[in-house]
Amino acid sequence: MRHPAAALPFRLSSAVRRAAAVAGLAAALAACGERPAPEPTAEGPPTAVLTRVSFEALPGFGADPVAEALPALDRSCERMAARNAWPDSAPSGLAEPSRGLWPGADAWRAACAALLAVPKGDDAALRRVLMDEFAPYAVADPARKPDDEGPATPGTFTGYYEAELKAAREQGGPYQTPVYGVPQDLVTINPAAFDDSLPSTRLVGRVEDGRLVRYWTRAEIETGALEGRAPVLLWAESPVDLHVLHIQGSGRVALADGSTTRIGYAGNNGWGFVGIGRVMLDRGLVEPGKASMQDIRAWLKANPDQADSVMQANPRYIFFREITGAGPIGAQGVPLTPRRSMAVDPRFIAYGTPLWLDTVDPDGRLLQRLMVAQDTGSAIRGQVRGDFFWGTGEAALEHAGRMKSTGRYYVLLPKATGTGA
Repeated sequence: MRHPAAALPFRLSSAVRRAAAVAGLAAALAACGERPAPEPTAEGPPTAVLTRVSFEALPGFGADPVAEALPALDRSCERMAARNAWPDSAPSGLAEPSRGLWPGADAWRAACAALLAVPKGDDAALRRVLMDEFAPYAVADPARKPDDEGPATPGTFTGYYEAELKAAREQGGPYQTPVYGVPQDLVTINPAAFDDSLPSTRLVGRVEDGRLVRYWTRAEIETGALEGRAPVLLWAESPVDLHVLHIQGSGRVALADGSTTRIGYAGNNGWGFVGIGRVMLDRGLVEPGKASMQDIRAWLKANPDQADSVMQANPRYIFFREITGAGPIGAQGVPLTPRRSMAVDPRFIAYGTPLWLDTVDPDGRLLQRLMVAQDTGSAIRGQVRGDFFWGTGEAALEHAGRMKSTGRYYVLLPKATGTGA
């Protein structure tokens, strides 16, 4: 979901290996990275700090039906246990001494074992486990001044959902827009793997005349650049709905034969995301305050003569894979849970970490609840920045498309084993 960074299998040609070792490569192609490094500042890269608080300090902790988050917690724990891949190293963006607060693998194992033993639907039991096994920490941006709300500094929370798409497996009739898989010529490299003096980032491109060059833009792809270069998974009925699915990163597909499937993010063309809502505002196509996802989609469908120009102003293009089983799948590799899964910036919050959220929904109602960090997105950048997963379909879009709230969050970290601290 939300365009997570995904490692793509490929074999580098000797020309690409030589090009990657040249220092000028990073400067020329830095904008191609799926996750470009933040711009350096005089104070250095952005950092987050953690401050221990009590459970009583978590807004609404006693009122939330926390057991609704058990499916999300269990999926994250089962994933980490199956791979023996515990988030036992502090995220890169945590500052000292906050890094020293991060628990080790044994603490995560013990906490997950306790979570997995909680009976389904038992709020009281889960609340006890949280208080016995975890410690809450306020997350803050040290560059922001503290206020009277406590040590957690405010940030921005948006919403996303699983889009729905009508499509067919064969081209014909209204089904004329290709849904592409990963192109055969798409190359992804990390310059630091070839030369320690180069930055560690993801560069995406293609080889042309022995050189690594930027991949085709959305406009080039939509005018035929990919013909014969990429598999067509499906044929969509609406190019507008497919563009929305590109923004969301994955979706549920209603096929022409009456069956359903899901498609999820498999890669991208390396170009930065440009929000078409801003494009439409700048062109005077919509009024301020009328650029929600619903407004944008309605305008594009009502103005097909201008829709291609607007959508192609976003050069980023997403490639998909078909998903079997439960979904949608987040960046942690687990199915997302509506209203309990959160997309975060993994520089500051590790996947699988329980979070306590304190914000409001698009209608001003409190959203004070237990969440789990299970996803990310190219626009989810910052110490206190989250994307709230609302679910699938039009009802979820009604909330997700309008959400942009100020709020705070707290991480719940396993206590060091045997300390009870």
